Amino acid sequence: MKDKTDAQFRSFRIKMLWRTALLAAAAAAIVYILNSLLRGQVANGTVWLLQNGFGMGYAEALDFYDRIFRRHMDTILLLSMLSVFFVLLYVYLRFFTRYFKEIDQGMDTLLADKPGEISLPAELLVLERKMNQAKHTMDRQKSEMEIEKQRKNDLIMYLAHDLKTPLASSISYLTLLRDEKQISEELREKYLSISLAKAERLEELINEFLEIAKYNLSNVTLSCREINMTRLLEQLVYEFRPILDQKGLTCRLEAEDNLMLTCDADKLQRVFDNLLRNAVLYSYDKTQITITAAGNKETVTLQFANQGDPIPGEKLDRLFEQFYRLDAGRDTAGTGLGLAIAKQIVALHDGTVSAQSEEGRTVFTVTLPIRQKKAL
Repeated sequence: MKDKTDAQFRSFRIKMLWRTALLAAAAAAIVYILNSLLRGQVANGTVWLLQNGFGMGYAEALDFYDRIFRRHMDTILLLSMLSVFFVLLYVYLRFFTRYFKEIDQGMDTLLADKPGEISLPAELLVLERKMNQAKHTMDRQKSEMEIEKQRKNDLIMYLAHDLKTPLASSISYLTLLRDEKQISEELREKYLSISLAKAERLEELINEFLEIAKYNLSNVTLSCREINMTRLLEQLVYEFRPILDQKGLTCRLEAEDNLMLTCDADKLQRVFDNLLRNAVLYSYDKTQITITAAGNKETVTLQFANQGDPIPGEKLDRLFEQFYRLDAGRDTAGTGLGLAIAKQIVALHDGTVSAQSEEGRTVFTVTLPIRQKKAL
C-alpha cells in the first residue's frame, strides 16, 4: 500500500513539473518574440513616431533615438521579461493554489464531522484517501467512545440492581427478627441463615466489582514464577468436588505429567476457577466436565469442556463482555464479571481465551506462553 501511495505522489509531482516546464517554455517564447520585435522594429517605429508625431527630420529623429532609447534597450528588454514572468507566475499560482482550497474544504469536512466521503481533484487522490482514512478512524473512535459511555451507564445500572437485591432481602429478614417478639427458634434460625447468605452474596458482589475496577483502572503487575500446572489443576478439581456433587457432575482431568509454566499462579487460579465454575453452572445434571492441558516448546493450551445447551453465535461473541450474563433471569447467573476478569488476566499473561459451542458441547480454550516476557 505504501509503495502504491509513493508511486501516486511521484506521478503527481511529475505532472506538476511538466506544467511548470510548459509555462516556462511559453514565457521564454514570448520573451524571445518580444526581444525580436524590439531589436528589429523598435528603432523604425520610434523614428517614424518622432518624425510624424513630433515633426522631426529623419536624421534628427534617428539621433534622438540613439541618445534616448538605444542606450536603454537592455533595461527595456529586462523589464519586458520581468513583466511576462510575473504575469505567468500569477497565472500559475492561481492554478496551483486551487488545490489548497480543495484541501481546506476537505479539512473543514473532516473537522466538522460531516457525513459522507471527502472528495478532492484526481491529482490529489492519495491525499483524498488518507483524509477519508482519518475520517473513518475518527468515526470509529467516536463509536467506541459511545459504546464505552453506554458500558459505564450499564455499570451503574448493574451495580444498583445487583447490590440492592441481596441488601433488601437482608434488611427484610432482619426487620422481621427485630419486630417479631414471639418468633420460634426454628424460624429465627431460618431467617438468620437467609440473612447471612444474602450478606455473603453482597460481599461476593462487592469483591467482584472491586476486582474488575482494579483491572480496568490500574496497572496490574504480575508476580511470575515457575509452577507445576498439572498440580494446580489437580488441586482445583479436588476443591470443586462438593460443588460438582450438588449436580451429580464428574470432572476428568487429562494433563501431561509435570506440565511447567511461568506465570502468576494466584491470578491464573482465578481464571481456571471462573471457567470451571461457569462449566458447572451451565452443565446438564449428571454429565461430565473435561479439563485437558498440553504444551509444546512455546505455549500451553488448556480446554474446559462441558455438556449443556449450545450457546448461540451472537451470544458467544459477548461472553467475555463485562456484565454480560448468558441467562440473566437465573439467580445463579452471577454478575457477568467472571469471564471478563478471566479474559483480562489471560491478556496480562500475553495469552488468549476463546469459546466454541455446538451440539450440546461448549469448550473454553486458554492459550498461554510457557515463559512470560514480564517475568524476564
